[in-house]
Amino acid sequence: MTQEHDPVADALNAAGIPAAFRTFPEGTDTAEQAAAAAGCELNAIVKSLVFMAGDELILALVAGGNRLDEAKLASALESAHRVRKATAREVESRTGFKIGTVPPIGHRAPLRVVIDRELLNHREVWAASGVRHRIFPIAPVMLAAVAHGLITDIHQTTD
Repeated sequence: MTQEHDPVADALNAAGIPAAFRTFPEGTDTAEQAAAAAGCELNAIVKSLVFMAGDELILALVAGGNRLDEAKLASALESAHRVRKATAREVESRTGFKIGTVPPIGHRAPLRVVIDRELLNHREVWAASGVRHRIFPIAPVMLAAVAHGLITDIHQTTD
C-alpha cells in the first residue's frame, strides 16, 4: 500500500465517513492490546476473522472478548460448503491485507461480511485499518452499512 492509496480511507471517504485513524506504537496485535490502547471495553474492539466457504472468502466481524461460533457462521451463510479458517496466503492474496491487519472494508475484491450482533451494543467500536498498530473508531451501524454486512448472532454463548 502506498501513501497515495489507502483503500480503507478511500472506502470510508466514499461512504462520507471521515477517516480518523489512530496509530498506537505500543501495539494493537490482540483485542486486549487494542482495547487498552484505545481506552475502550474489550467488546468494542472489532476482530476481523477470515474464513472460506468453498471458494468464497468470508469476513466475520466479532466483538473482541467473544469467540466465533463456526456453526452459527455456517448457518448464517446458508452455504452447502464447510466453513474453515482461511490460510494466511488466501487472506493476503484475496483481501490485500495480512492477517492481524485485515480491516472490515477496503478489500482488493468484494467479499461477504457477517457482523456479530454484539457489536451493536456499543456507541463506537474500533476496527483494524489495514496497517499494523493503526485502528479507527466507527459507529457500529455505520460499520455495518459501509461493510454491507449481514448482522446476526455468530458468537459462542455459554448457556
